[in-house]
Order: sequence, then structure tokens, then C-alpha cells
Amino acid sequence: MQRRQFLKTAGLGAAGVAAAPFVTSAHAQETYTWDMVTSWPKNFPALGTGANDFAKRVEQLSNGRMTIRVHGAGELVPALEVFDAVAAGTAEIGHSTPYYWRGKLAAAQFFTAVPFGMTTTEMNAWLYHGGGQELWDEIYAKHNLKPFAVGNTGPQMAGWFKKEINSLADMQGLKLRLPGLAGEAMNGIGVSTVNMAGSEIFTSLQTGVLDAADWVGPYNDMAFGLHQVADYYYTTVWNEPTATVETMINLDAWNALPEDLQDVIREAARASNLAMYTEFAFRNAQALETLVDEHGVELREFPEDVIQALYESSQQVIQNQVENDEDSRRVYESYSAFQKVIRPFSDIGEYAYLKGRDKVGG
Repeated sequence: MQRRQFLKTAGLGAAGVAAAPFVTSAHAQETYTWDMVTSWPKNFPALGTGANDFAKRVEQLSNGRMTIRVHGAGELVPALEVFDAVAAGTAEIGHSTPYYWRGKLAAAQFFTAVPFGMTTTEMNAWLYHGGGQELWDEIYAKHNLKPFAVGNTGPQMAGWFKKEINSLADMQGLKLRLPGLAGEAMNGIGVSTVNMAGSEIFTSLQTGVLDAADWVGPYNDMAFGLHQVADYYYTTVWNEPTATVETMINLDAWNALPEDLQDVIREAARASNLAMYTEFAFRNAQALETLVDEHGVELREFPEDVIQALYESSQQVIQNQVENDEDSRRVYESYSAFQKVIRPFSDIGEYAYLKGRDKVGG
């Protein structure tokens, strides 16, 4: 009964599908040209090109009435200043990821990834059908922003390490690039974490500023050449079982758009969300094979004591945040309630299938 009521209040119809109306204009109207600032190098694989693809979809779906000019990190504003630039109206739209803004808006982290949290399928279900988008809208509106999911990396790797990790003791004192809630959890087990733009990771590993670094996954990590400066690649997906990529729109600019162009952006965002996720799935598979077979990368998993410590630290970090930030409490209550609803089917569906496939060698 509790699950049935949650699904009802989450806005699901009998078919389990929420309506997504698309409105077209019957006559020529005013044209719009927006600037998009991003947290990625210009044309960077999947992330940077994902921004390009979103802009192209908007232009095509609007029949040329709306043009978005995409700027790479550092062209108009630095990579980690996208939030402030769009909120202030320096640019109308940005392309980044929510957990970069934890210092400005702690609750934003839950819209990217939660350690040991929901998968990409589960996360998208929460955003589209479980009230996640409405909460995201509400907390971003306080900063004059309107957010949408425009991509997802899928599960991310645990990162590149210069030395092999054989026990929890080996983690002590390491300097690691890792943002978001996972970064705070690492701090809790004796690791010193920082957030920095992806373009800075290679040099920081090479010069010893970092001992280890999380970026994304095989496709993007290989593009930055991280395999050249760290020997061990940890596959243990605990930190980001999913990672939402966002577009954020200046709320004044959004409200000034006619309804049909708002619908264009909504539908372009949905299409871009799926397109990036499927591209990552394919490209990561290709890149992983190259890293292992051609570059001799050593794949590793964290020992059990490290994973257990990270789980306990993650739970403490989340608890501390929800106790000290009202927006975080409200968002995480929605997130965790939806996870309880959707997980049983995830377990008897995809997870059960993958275990069965593994048993028969499929």
C-alpha cells in the first residue's frame, strides 16, 4: 500500500508514463540567441560534444528560432564558475554538473550522484516521475536558475592511483581529486580531497600535487591521458553509481521565452540525456579495451575494509548534511523514499538478470 501511494503521488498514470507535451508554433516569432558557458574543454569527448549536441537539437527543434553559442571552459568564464555566471545573467545558459556547487548549494549534490545510491535508470525515474525535478527546480530558483538533466556518464570509475591500495592503511594521507559527497566521505577515512577542473588533473598527477584522481570513466580518462601518469585504475563503483550532467538556465531568460520554446528546451534536454548516456556506454567499452590491451593499465578493486569504511563514512556525511541543511533534508528524503520504492524491481529485474547471465557465462 505504501509503494502504491508513493507511485500515485509521484505523478505516474496507469501506464507508468508521465506526459511530456510538445508545443509547436503556428507562426513566425521572435528569434533568440543565447550564450552557453560550460565546465568542459571545448569539444571534449561526450561532455563538451554533448553541449554541442544539445545546442544543435534546440536549433533544429525550434526551426532556427533559437541559437545557442557554446563556449568551452575558460572562454567566457572558468570551468567552476558556470553556476555564478548563469545566475547573474553573464550567460543565459550553462552546461556542467550539480555537485560542483556544493559550496554554494549543498543540496545540489544529490542531483548528480550519491555514494552507494541510485543507478542511472533509477535516478532518471526519480527526476522524471518521482518528484526530483520539482525539488531541483525549487532549490535552483532561489539562485535565479532553472535546471534540466541533459546527460549522464553512467557509473564512474573509482579513479587512478599512483600506488596500489591493499588495505585501509594505504589510503591514509593520500591527496585525491574527488568532488561531491564522495569527496567528503573520502575525507572521513583519512584522504585529503580537492575539486579541480578536469583539465588540471593530468599535470597535478604528474607533478605530485595529487596522488590519485577521479575523473569520469575510460573514454574521458583516456582523452586526458591519465593512464600515462598513474598505474592503477580502480573499478570499484561506489562514489558515482550515476552522474547527472545538467543544463542550468538563467531564470529571467527562461521566463522570457514563449511556451513553445520552453517545450523545445525540455524535449531537447530529454533527448540529450539519453544520447549522452548511451554514447558513454559504448565509448567506455571501447576505451577500456584499449587501456588494458594497448596501454597495459592495471585494473584493481578496493579491498573490503576500504569499501566498508567508505560506506560508513558516506552515511555519516549524508546524515550530517541533512541535519544541518533544510534543502538537503527535503531532497534526500524524496531521493531515499523513491530509492526504496524502485529498488525491489531493480533487484529482481536487471540485477537478477546480470547475476544469472554471469552464472552461465553469458
